[in-house]
Amino acid sequence: MSRRRFLVLGLVLTVLAGAGLGTYFVTDGRAREGKGGKGKGPPPVTVMIAAVQQQALPVRLQAIGNVEAFATVALKARVDGQIMDFNFREGQPVKKGDVLFRIDPRPFEAALRQAEANALRDRAARDQARSQAKRYLELMEKNFISKEAYGQFRTNAETAEATAKASQAALENARLNLEYCTIKSPLDGYVGRALLQAGNQVRANDPNPLVVINQVRPIYVNFSIPEQTLPEVRKRMAAAPLVTEVLPVDPAQPVTQGTLIFVDNAVDPSTGTIRLRAQFENQDALLWPGQFVTVSLRLYDEANALVVPATAVQSGPDGQYVYVVGDEMTVDVRKVTVSRTDGERAIIGSGLAKGERVVTRGQLRLGPKTRVQIGKPGPEPS
Repeated sequence: MSRRRFLVLGLVLTVLAGAGLGTYFVTDGRAREGKGGKGKGPPPVTVMIAAVQQQALPVRLQAIGNVEAFATVALKARVDGQIMDFNFREGQPVKKGDVLFRIDPRPFEAALRQAEANALRDRAARDQARSQAKRYLELMEKNFISKEAYGQFRTNAETAEATAKASQAALENARLNLEYCTIKSPLDGYVGRALLQAGNQVRANDPNPLVVINQVRPIYVNFSIPEQTLPEVRKRMAAAPLVTEVLPVDPAQPVTQGTLIFVDNAVDPSTGTIRLRAQFENQDALLWPGQFVTVSLRLYDEANALVVPATAVQSGPDGQYVYVVGDEMTVDVRKVTVSRTDGERAIIGSGLAKGERVVTRGQLRLGPKTRVQIGKPGPEPS
């Protein structure tokens, strides 16, 4: 009996020991798992940030414009003849009054001499007829001749007067034709390609010009804006001349400034736009006829505009947003309204305040409450 109790007691102790040992291992495993589970989380994301600035910024309208010459002249011959020479290089600048073409003047010199001779002959005949009419008037007053006889001499004098005037007109026309043999530039500008060379025969008022001259100082730039902006443009234009700028393709070049001078009298119904024209002095000849340029029309200055780099603004299903960096270097997603853009800057209408910091680079790895660190500025991506 006592032996059986001993065996039972030993079995109980073994089971308890096994149970205690198992508890120990489970507890120890949990402790180890808990230790291994504790950590600092993912590393912060490196980003570039910028502060929201409040500054005066001009309100502009941008459009694509086309450069037009201030004046264009297609030179044509006004007399028939052969081109003797031309005194310019294609594409060079010319001044008003420079001789460009010469037409063979010899036929016109001969015609001028003939017209001078005819004019001298007819003036002499006119003077003779005047003298006879005067003498026969005296005889008629003394009743030596009849009024009918005097009338004939008076008619002869008037006919001679008309003939002399016609000869004088022919003489002036011959002089003009001789002058037309020398073709001069009517304005300051640049000549294009010569369509006829020396030795070619030309005809008066031929449809094809000899050469085309474009005046580029000053010069026009034509562009169109949406009809919705027309009331504001007209209002600002009535108050003061509106500055118009042509933005250069090369950032190293200066911005060319001009003045808006013309608003068309009708909106184009097919496009919903209206045509405008600005005039530029163009002293450095940076603008060239036919060139397409980016035009910026300055309407007025906005005094307290909130400005951020345009790269800070992201677009999502719910609209535009930015990542705002808080004091604990974590980011929040903030929905914003962009009023407009000005080059590489975005003007914020709502959603931000002056001095807040927004992420400008590195947004792809960000989410709400993501920890960030500020990186060093690197080279701009090419």
